[in-house]
Amino acid sequence: MLVQPQYVPMDWILLIALLVLAYAGFAFTVHRLGLWKDHITFYGPLMALKTERVEFFDRAIPLSPFLRVYGTLGVIMVVLVSVLMTVMLVFSIQHIVIQRPELTMANDPKNVLAIPGVNDFIPFTFAVWFGLIITMVVHEFGHAILCRVEGIRVKSMGILLAVIPIGAFVEPDEADQERSRGLAKMRMFGAGITNNIIAGLLCFALVVALLGMAVPVNTPLVRGVYIDSPAYLAGMPPNSILQEVNGIPVSNRADVSSALDATLPGDTIAVLAENQGQVHEYSITLGAWPPELSDKTCGFMGVSYYDAPRIKEQFNLLATPIGVIILLAIPIWTIMEPATWSHFSLLTVDTVDAMMWQVPFDGFWLLVQILFWCGWFNFVVGTFNALPLVPLDGGYILKEGMDRLLERRGLLHYSGYVVSAVSYAILAILLAVIILPLLINA
Repeated sequence: MLVQPQYVPMDWILLIALLVLAYAGFAFTVHRLGLWKDHITFYGPLMALKTERVEFFDRAIPLSPFLRVYGTLGVIMVVLVSVLMTVMLVFSIQHIVIQRPELTMANDPKNVLAIPGVNDFIPFTFAVWFGLIITMVVHEFGHAILCRVEGIRVKSMGILLAVIPIGAFVEPDEADQERSRGLAKMRMFGAGITNNIIAGLLCFALVVALLGMAVPVNTPLVRGVYIDSPAYLAGMPPNSILQEVNGIPVSNRADVSSALDATLPGDTIAVLAENQGQVHEYSITLGAWPPELSDKTCGFMGVSYYDAPRIKEQFNLLATPIGVIILLAIPIWTIMEPATWSHFSLLTVDTVDAMMWQVPFDGFWLLVQILFWCGWFNFVVGTFNALPLVPLDGGYILKEGMDRLLERRGLLHYSGYVVSAVSYAILAILLAVIILPLLINA
């Protein structure tokens, strides 16, 4: 069994407490003194920072013919995604009931919320927050632009805060929105989802393109240490970079193998290795190779190495038709299955793996992480919002479509019942996906 490197998140409790106190103090002062009333509004504990300077959205009006086509195609895409998401949720329930899977950390209720640092799979990093904020902007700007294209005035725009940014909003003129009907209104509701999905796919494509520029190197980086092996007993941790083996300088795995080929089981050798910027010397009494690993007769240290060329081949899978599925799974499976997925952590957080790659410029991996999280959040937010559930955008598209469909048949008064029934059914399915595993394993 290998000891794999563990990526333990920083303890953010103190920072969160300070942020809560600062937010509460600022909010209390602003509310009590009535400061900046034109720009700050409170909804209970939520603070909305808004501006009425939204004239720049009018610049989209000359592009109305193109944007209407874009919006119409977007509505078609939203409907297809809505159906696909609903079918996937139904099959998820079938899988849960029939297979009765054991509980994992993915079933922890806190992991339902996409809050960085709270959700186990979403780290509290600059790249994550950048991606989350960009996702909100992309979504709301889509609504605002299509509002102007369809002749709906935009009164204000802003962000919602609850210590941290939790959302963005665009406030259309209610009278104009009520007058809008049919496909025009559906285009407006679907624009945010369309923007998110397209932006997500574009960011993922850029991630794949950047990974194609990374060239693997052969530095002897110890990826894992077998439990109770000679290296394990000598105290060598994972993520150590070997510098000398038995007094012989090594710069790649071939050098390490050559140095060990001159040893026998039972020999004690000195190994010089760097870990977290510090160089340590380990006295290792070599063992015999396990038969299941090799028939070599030389000494065995008991380590596995970061295999960058093989990992490059796995990165290339991201350019295949299943690439989007792999990219969406990376935040979860790098945590839950580190033995097979940890090399993808380069896309989500800073890791020592970065030194195993030659990259074309400084900040390369930070850019990859920013694009990855922009892609991930945009795609997840877009597909979730497509669900036919009011108050999600997909629910409002369903409502407008149902209103117009039944209105032509003189049955408009039934539209609300149909939309409510569908919304409650989707809500029940979502809750079942979360709660059923807990009940089955209770």
